[in-house]
Amino acid sequence: MRHTVYCVLCVLATLALGILAARYVADSWILAFFDSLQTHISLVAIVLALIALVFKRHWYATFLVLVGAALLVHSVIMLQEYAVPSFIAPAEASVGSFRLLSFNIEDSNFENGGRIADLIIGSKADIVEIFEAGPIFSQMDRITQVYPYRIGCGVMTSDCDSLMLSKRPFQTQLMRSLGSLWDNRFILATIDMEGQPVNFASVHLSKPYFDAFHQIELDLLGSILGDVKGPLILAGDFNASVIVPDMRDFLAATGLRHAFPEPATWPIEAGAYGITIDHVFARAPLRLVSVKQIPDAMGSNHFGVMTEFGISK
Repeated sequence: MRHTVYCVLCVLATLALGILAARYVADSWILAFFDSLQTHISLVAIVLALIALVFKRHWYATFLVLVGAALLVHSVIMLQEYAVPSFIAPAEASVGSFRLLSFNIEDSNFENGGRIADLIIGSKADIVEIFEAGPIFSQMDRITQVYPYRIGCGVMTSDCDSLMLSKRPFQTQLMRSLGSLWDNRFILATIDMEGQPVNFASVHLSKPYFDAFHQIELDLLGSILGDVKGPLILAGDFNASVIVPDMRDFLAATGLRHAFPEPATWPIEAGAYGITIDHVFARAPLRLVSVKQIPDAMGSNHFGVMTEFGISK
């Protein structure tokens, strides 16, 4: 009986680690979901192997513990590779202090539309970026009293998925599709922030296990952002962690960076122990001061994110 339990646990740990290790051999969209969970799956595999050692002392279970530890450590390294300190050092004087609220509110979450509108109005954010914004469309009249400038939900598009709200007028504005799967899920606008033009971008990408669409959308996004000059902040629902291969390629190509650690945004049941699939990326001279989870998901399957940022002189 002890041998049988040992074998079952080792098989489960081997399968988990084998799926994770496949990324080092081939880049396949089929495994993208597991790539985002490398830290969590590695921990589970290590626990399974340690329990197996309780039932039977054998070299193979020890080997699984070591492999799991290596994958765990590498996942943490990858989480930090494209990160910058989430503060502005005293020597880095900044122009202003601004706030950005980004939140995928879930397109079927109509019963909480009023509460989410209250959050937006009372957030004191300078810019608000909402994804799957349909539930707050009926609240738009009172939202626009605080945020008179918007892109999305009837402005530049007839649908109501991606939405950008601003207290300040847009100097330039663009809304377009990335690829052929979804329409109008990319917004780019330039806004004067106390004398400094800042580029604000929002994006809502497809899930990475929908064939190669996620990679295609990231390639198109990187090409567009490569032509953007000046301070840039990009927020959105990327449906993937920064350790997924195509996300790493995107960050390397664009020079965008994120805070570390990033707040977990999905699944909400995991709270602070979930993964980050809703990101905020920035490029110098813009500096991220803090990026925090909004702990009340308000009926959504994502947590919102509040970001404070400044612009280095």
